[in-house]
Amino acid sequence: MESLNGVMEVFKIFQNTESYFNERNKEQSNRLIIYQILIICTLTFLYGIVMGSYHSFIQSIVAGLKVTVLFLATLIICFPSFFVIQQVLGSKMTLRQMIIIVLSGFVLTSAIALSFAPIIILFQITVGNYHFLQLLHVAIFIFSGIFGMKLMIDALKFACEKRDTYPQIGVMVFRIWIIILAFVGIQLAWNLRPFLCEKDEEFKLFRKYEGNFYTAIIYSVQQLNSKKDVKLNEESKEIYHKPEKNNSEINDSSILKLLKK
Repeated sequence: MESLNGVMEVFKIFQNTESYFNERNKEQSNRLIIYQILIICTLTFLYGIVMGSYHSFIQSIVAGLKVTVLFLATLIICFPSFFVIQQVLGSKMTLRQMIIIVLSGFVLTSAIALSFAPIIILFQITVGNYHFLQLLHVAIFIFSGIFGMKLMIDALKFACEKRDTYPQIGVMVFRIWIIILAFVGIQLAWNLRPFLCEKDEEFKLFRKYEGNFYTAIIYSVQQLNSKKDVKLNEESKEIYHKPEKNNSEINDSSILKLLKK
């Protein structure tokens, strides 16, 4: 029962920005942070399982672990710079308050991403195109990340305007930090690849080839366009050949009529 209340408290924070700054003792704050981390690990692991299930069971488990590592590693790498810069700018927020705010953004991001699981499964079954699914996952991460970052910005704005515990310039600096966070996440994701494999590809824990995330996305878009062109060409050939077939049938029938006469 206590664990359920802890989980509910994590999600109740989303509905009330002021709850970030409720007075909590050290034990309550630590318990909330632990629940936030556990929820992030659970949600990201489940999303990774859905992502990797396109290939095989082993790939789904590995992808689940990789997505979890991706979120936690990005947070661990980027948070120290965020905290130090905010303290230099004159923030009066405690370390635990900042951790709770940042973790809340990651909880919301992972929750929104996982909510797309039924849509991902539908496209895996009906479309089954590796490059399309790759772009779909990138779009889901961007979409869910926007909401997570907005949650953090709203909390910091509240601390600035209502609580007077956070400097105005800190909100602007935080937006720059978000860009850095995104680049770190992209670089880590590229080093942890593959999360998703083609069905006829052998299982690989890590993939070794040159390039970067951006060229891979451009390549996927090009592959989608090339496949569309191939389909259009095939359809046009079918339409083009149909009249010829009809004309030959007409000619054969007319010759038979003349022979009968």
